[in-house]
Amino acid sequence: MIDVQRLRVLRAVAEHGSFNRAATALRLTPSAVSQHVAALERSLGTQVVTRSTRGVVLTPAGQIMFNAAESVTAELEHARRRVDRLGTGRTQLTIATFTSGGRLLLPGALQRLTAAHPDTVLHVKEHEPETGLPLVRQGAVDLALAYSFDGPVPGRHGRTLRWTPLLDDPLHVVLREDHLLADRDDLDLAELADEPWVLGCLKTEAFLRRYAEGAGFDPQVRGTTTDYFFARSLVGAGMGISLIPAIALAPRVPGLRTVPIRPPAPTRHIGVATIDRRRDHPHVATLIQALQAEAAAKRSG
Repeated sequence: MIDVQRLRVLRAVAEHGSFNRAATALRLTPSAVSQHVAALERSLGTQVVTRSTRGVVLTPAGQIMFNAAESVTAELEHARRRVDRLGTGRTQLTIATFTSGGRLLLPGALQRLTAAHPDTVLHVKEHEPETGLPLVRQGAVDLALAYSFDGPVPGRHGRTLRWTPLLDDPLHVVLREDHLLADRDDLDLAELADEPWVLGCLKTEAFLRRYAEGAGFDPQVRGTTTDYFFARSLVGAGMGISLIPAIALAPRVPGLRTVPIRPPAPTRHIGVATIDRRRDHPHVATLIQALQAEAAAKRSG
């Protein structure tokens, strides 16, 4: 019989890419992590990891066991929640969301959900996609509002993850009203090659650099923050221009102008992620439908 703890350790090794980082996350020693992996290999009669210059990499057998570890963890978490509900008789739903998407879509969707299922106990946790999506796979949350800068999210996030697209969120250039380009209807990214940039998200910087490389320049990034409103405030102070997703442009900052980028425009793709088994749960299905309705209303509005 395969030990569940050994699967948990293997999953941590795969996610963190090394025995040392997995040990830190699990609050174990690296030696203990190594022993768990070795014991799993003995029980299977085959190697599950290999060491390389990139760290620890799963073998094909290890990938099979990693997928099994995700399924087992999700099932155990689901069972725990069912046991918890025995005491209350109420369905608990936990949602992970990134900030700007949650602000735009969740309030109306949650109102629709509670109107249909007033017995629901809701929990909302703020997570960026890189932490929210693994929580869905592990069964720690029921669904996650997430986004990708590179197209529909989850083929690379595990076979059990189901992705429902909600809306596309193009990024816009934000400049001061007195900027020479502020009166334009749209802009080509190459026209901004000499501009200093202030960005509201580290992932936006990586995205900008990829698009800027295609436009033939290396952007001068003068400031990075974790808040799009703060980034726009720095634009207003004259530090540079910014690249902001459309849904993060509210509330308006006086003295600034927003200009679309010509195609191919950098775009975030927003959707909701669940695991297959949870997607058909009545409360989860209702919430997904409510999020789709909210997204449709935003698109038409």
